[in-house]
Amino acid sequence: MQTSAPETHDDVRAALRTLCAQFPPEYHRQHGADETYPEEFVEALTRAGWLAAMIPEEYGGSGLGLTEASIIMEEINRSGGNAGHCHGQMYNMGTLLRHGSEEQKRKYLPGIASGELRLQSMAVTEPTTGTDTTKLKTTAVKKRDRYVVNGQKVWISRIRHSDLMILLARTTPISEVKRKAQGLSIFMVDLRKAIGNGMRVSPIANMPGHETYEVFFDELEIPEENLIGEEGRGFYHILDGLNAERTLIAAECIGDGYWFIEKARAYAGERIVFDRPIGQNQGVQFPIARAYVNLEAANLMRFEACRRFDSGSDCGAQANMAKLLAADASWEAANACIQTHGGFGFAREYDVERKFRETRLYQVAPISTNLILSYVAEHILGMPRSF
Repeated sequence: MQTSAPETHDDVRAALRTLCAQFPPEYHRQHGADETYPEEFVEALTRAGWLAAMIPEEYGGSGLGLTEASIIMEEINRSGGNAGHCHGQMYNMGTLLRHGSEEQKRKYLPGIASGELRLQSMAVTEPTTGTDTTKLKTTAVKKRDRYVVNGQKVWISRIRHSDLMILLARTTPISEVKRKAQGLSIFMVDLRKAIGNGMRVSPIANMPGHETYEVFFDELEIPEENLIGEEGRGFYHILDGLNAERTLIAAECIGDGYWFIEKARAYAGERIVFDRPIGQNQGVQFPIARAYVNLEAANLMRFEACRRFDSGSDCGAQANMAKLLAADASWEAANACIQTHGGFGFAREYDVERKFRETRLYQVAPISTNLILSYVAEHILGMPRSF
């Protein structure tokens, strides 16, 4: 199946496909059924250097851009895996790389690049504020040479498989700032020291089977040297990571979409009903073809977002639109695939139901498609703010 991607990076794709082929569908199927973490797969990606793609060479990484990182995420999902188990390390890099001090970069990045350390978690979302990030209630109060954190986060992934976590907390009360986006700060949390010493985590069972947690902070102490960037500017600093996150999620959705389309195309050619392959019927062909067309369009927006991010240009609009288009396209492809398979689409051995559940998440996370439409209406079309 050919694609019209303007950035093919055939060497990267070939190497990823070789590695991913070592982990057959049965491997991911079993971890999905057991809701366990694919440690061997993530370790193989780490050893091969793929999760250090965006770390500069001077810190032990590959010095690649978001374009290449997005292809890595795409190929993992296109192979039948789930990049959600390891994508945090990619987009969390943006905040540390662009706003961390030189001392912080040298302290953390070489270990992350080698696999000695994992930075897989970012704690932003809270149970009562959701996407209304500037209203978050977790506080970090400066006391001498440290910050004391109290509050709660929710839907925080991969904590048990990460050494470090990026935390967004309010350091200045919202009543004391001119703009509500001010007064928020970013911290690097050493999970090995924090859990059980002011930080408690509780797992959340969920539909896609992602390992995710509710987090409670009770007088957690963070050294002042773990503040990333300027105090009070954390919301603006973290936007780099969020734009990278949305673009990488778009790439994962595109990988899912190609997986669904190939799966549906192959099955439609093999399944014989009424003495003919069902793929001969336009009623089966057209939904698959439509999903493919929409996926290709989303792919172009993904690469435009990557291009702008890698050049240092503003990419907020493109990152958000890429995420929306890709999430919609992958969900359309998922529905076409499960419909093509009929009853077998619900059987675990075909893997369709697992991927179906995984890709549905991205209509909601990391940002709802409705909020992206609100963003486009207000910030691109200049329409009145709706909330």
